[in-house]
Amino acid sequence: MKRRGFGLLLAAALLAGCNGARDLNEAPVPLGDFNLVHNVVVAPKVQKVPLGRELPTEQMIETLRSAVAERFDRYEGARGYHFGISIESYFLAPPGVPVVAAPKSAMIIQITVWDDARNLKLTDKPHQITVIESLDQGPLVGSGYTKSAEEQFRNLSQNAVKQIENYLVKMNAENGWFNTSPDAEETAGDAPQDVAETDNG
Repeated sequence: MKRRGFGLLLAAALLAGCNGARDLNEAPVPLGDFNLVHNVVVAPKVQKVPLGRELPTEQMIETLRSAVAERFDRYEGARGYHFGISIESYFLAPPGVPVVAAPKSAMIIQITVWDDARNLKLTDKPHQITVIESLDQGPLVGSGYTKSAEEQFRNLSQNAVKQIENYLVKMNAENGWFNTSPDAEETAGDAPQDVAETDNG
């Protein structure tokens, strides 16, 4: 990843985040006719920020896919949509960092959203999300002291997926993404070949 991407992660890693899974026992926020039928996560160009812990790519993919399913399988709308999500970069806070400068884990993802019934890509370009871990271990103690790399990445994934939900709610309110009549005229076009399309080239 370019230096700018690393800089974003390192800056985010010094901030605090809320637990993205805290509302999963509540009713999902309204999203019109939304029903997630394809949950695709890839990481073809994922970059690890130096000094952070490492996690196998396939494990990261499966963890994020599980977090997406955990939140969005609750929706049972009348129309099918799908996500293409790409993990761009990540930083998992290591143990042994001084308490006064304990960094926080962080991750950057990109998401593309498709309306399957109309064969229509809703995102003009992939939407990028930068997310940081929850500070349930306290603001001064890095999670490298208290959590495994797997636990850190699961927390990041849950927080990222909550941010995806917030983004979809905003887009639905502004553009009516998920309020389309089921018998709306389908949009002609080629079927999406790469559901995790990004602008990385």
